[in-house]
Parts: sequence; C-alpha cells; structure tokens
Amino acid sequence: MKYSLLTALLVSFLLTGCKPSQKVSRIDPGTTTDLSGKWNDTDARLVAEEMIEDVMTKPWLDQFNRKNQKPPVVIVGRVRNESMEHIDTEVFTKELERSFVNSGEISVVANSEERREIREERLDQQTNASYATTKKMAQELGADFMMIGNISSIVDEAIDSRTLAVFYTVNLEFVNVETNQKVWIGNKKIKKLIERKHYRGLP
Repeated sequence: MKYSLLTALLVSFLLTGCKPSQKVSRIDPGTTTDLSGKWNDTDARLVAEEMIEDVMTKPWLDQFNRKNQKPPVVIVGRVRNESMEHIDTEVFTKELERSFVNSGEISVVANSEERREIREERLDQQTNASYATTKKMAQELGADFMMIGNISSIVDEAIDSRTLAVFYTVNLEFVNVETNQKVWIGNKKIKKLIERKHYRGLP
C-alpha cells in the first residue's frame, strides 16, 4: 500500500513537473504572424482581399448586369490544393462568399455538400411539416457561374537547409455553367524567405 501511494505521488509529481509553461495572448486577427514560415491565416487573408477587389471591379460583372438586369449567381466549386502543405482553402473562399453576399452585387448558392443537407431537410418537410410551411421541390436557384481554382507552391532550399524560399500562387476562375466560358481569372502570388539561424541540418 505504501509503495502504491508513493508511486502515485511520484507519477503525479513528474506529470505536473514536466508540463511546459506557456503564455497565451489575444491579438488582433489582422496582425501579421509568421512563426513557422508555412502558409497561415495572414496568407489566406491577403488572398481573399486581393481576389475580392479584383473580381468585383473587372468588366465581367458590369457586362452581366447590363445584359441580364440582375446580379450573377455563383456557386463555389473545388479549389484544389496542389502545394506540398496542408492548406484549408475554405478559409479564403468563405471570405469571398461573405463579401459577395454582403455586397448585393453577386448572389451565392449553396455548394454540392451544403445542398445535400438542405435537400434532405426539404424532402423531410414533404412528410413531416405542415402544408402551409412545407417548402416546394424543384425551386432551387441555378448558378450562372462556378468558381474553381487551385493553389500550388515551389520550394527553393539552400544546400545547408538554413535558408528556404517558398513561392505560392493561387488561381481562381469564374466559369459560365452553361457555356464553359471563363469570364474572370484572378491570381495572387506570395513569396517567403525563411532563414533558420540556429538550424544545424543533417549530421
């Protein structure tokens, strides 16, 4: 019994004693941070800001409005991550969606994954909701354009592995769903130089 109690106390001491101390501070989300040199929230924000500015000011939007007398309807398709890192492209595509919707100049419809969930709800209503509140089938708003794209990266590394240059390029396109015509192509480039001052490299 004494040994069990002593062992438990020793384990408890080791666990508490080995916990690393850390300090957490809340900072402005717009603050530029580069801790690892990898793709981060700052890069996603820069992509979103430039793409939003570009897509909202190019001729395609005014041309569509004059011809159709209504805002274009856009659906977000796949933005492929072809880089060597794990990058959540939804971080910046959601920012684009938010800006489109809030501007009132571009309408956005649910993507394929979101539609499945909504369609299940609409189908369920046909059986379980009251007649007055049941939403009709086959009333979805068809998209005029699909936004697709990709993100890729190139890494240039020094022989001693102490210096890296990482180049990212993000491409987004609006493609006419009916004709396959590309009406807008946006591009954002980001280049980082990473210097590892205390990196010893391989033995």
